[in-house]
Amino acid sequence: MTKNEIFDMLDKLCISKDQYIVIGKASLVCQDIILNVDGVDIACSKTFFDKLDWPTKIKYNSLIKYNGTFDVNCIFYDEKNIIEINDYKFMNLESCYELEKNTNNLSDKKLIKDLEMKICLNDNYYFERKLISNGLNFIAGVDEVGRGPLVGPVVAACVVLPKKFSLNGLTDSKKLSEKKRDIFYDLIMEQALGIGVGIIDREAIDEVNIYEATKLAMKEAIKNCSCKIDHVLIDAMKLDINVPTTSIIKGDLKSITISAASVIAKVTRDRLLNELDLKYPMYDFKNNKGYPTKKHLEAIKKYGIIDEHRRSYGPVIEYLESIKD
Repeated sequence: MTKNEIFDMLDKLCISKDQYIVIGKASLVCQDIILNVDGVDIACSKTFFDKLDWPTKIKYNSLIKYNGTFDVNCIFYDEKNIIEINDYKFMNLESCYELEKNTNNLSDKKLIKDLEMKICLNDNYYFERKLISNGLNFIAGVDEVGRGPLVGPVVAACVVLPKKFSLNGLTDSKKLSEKKRDIFYDLIMEQALGIGVGIIDREAIDEVNIYEATKLAMKEAIKNCSCKIDHVLIDAMKLDINVPTTSIIKGDLKSITISAASVIAKVTRDRLLNELDLKYPMYDFKNNKGYPTKKHLEAIKKYGIIDEHRRSYGPVIEYLESIKD
């Protein structure tokens, strides 16, 4: 059922537009999120629902219809969670997202992910606001940088921002220019309620593997955070700590607090690599930040490796094997 077909059906209802809302996937069709839907779900307040004589009120093609034309639910809905299209009331994206999550159909997993991303790109305070509405005040965001490089530490940051913190353009640090990251770094450092940084060196990375080292860096960052923490939002990873956590896939794009942490972590590590570049300019660390670029790999072949190179990473292992022969 397309957008126009839904409106045609709604026009045939002998009910005032103020008495019901369109919910679920039909609402998403009319907001151009999906193209079509099998049926139309509508909802109204329980008071209004109890008064209705549905067999005479809902008519379509001269036949009385229930499921197959309209699924009717009686719910209490908040006016702030409603948008209007063509004078009809529809459940907004955030409420549709919550409804889809609660329904939890396996076939809708991609839709749920797409909705979450769309909502958070428009409102990267979504997760924080939900937690604040539950009475939590100190919400930390945690992110890391440096899992892929051949050189140097993995660095994590934990940031607690003030309520309603706003910084236009703040997103995943990898999507920002170096100049913009430096500007945002200073602003976050000035305004954050608390900041902690965790740095795990290459020896530990080689000993426990990069995944475990990343978790260690995150835990260290949380421990080093300079203020109370009620809840931790984490980019993708799951941590076993004594504070409630939420793991968010692509959290550095969806949560302003995780975005702030990603900037602190990225700038902190980049500056460490810039210092290393002054000692070993032949590896071009200032530009590649330790990642295995062509110039970096060629420098390893020509100059060998330094103490900061990770011995458990493929290109370094290959070099070490080559000098044994």
